[in-house]
Amino acid sequence: MPLPPEQAWFPLKTYGWGWGVPRRWQGWAVIVAFFATQGAAVALLPRHPGWFVAAVVVNAAGLIAVCWWKGERPRWRWGQDT
Repeated sequence: MPLPPEQAWFPLKTYGWGWGVPRRWQGWAVIVAFFATQGAAVALLPRHPGWFVAAVVVNAAGLIAVCWWKGERPRWRWGQDT
C-alpha cells in the first residue's frame, strides 16, 4: 500500500522517472547513511576491487529499496502535477 504523498520520505521527480530530493528528515538520514557507507567502502576496500564493487552494489540496492518502500510510487513524469 503506497504512502500518502505528504508522508512519503522521497517525492517523485518533476521530470523523468524516480525520486527527487528527500521531503522529510528520515529521507535525509537515509541519504547521509548511504554516503557514509559509500565512504566507508572507499576507505576500507580500495585494494579489493571485488569486495568494493559488491559493497557499492549492495549499498545502492539498499537505497533503492528504502526509496521504493518509503517514497511515492515512481512513474514517468513530464512536469505535470498529475
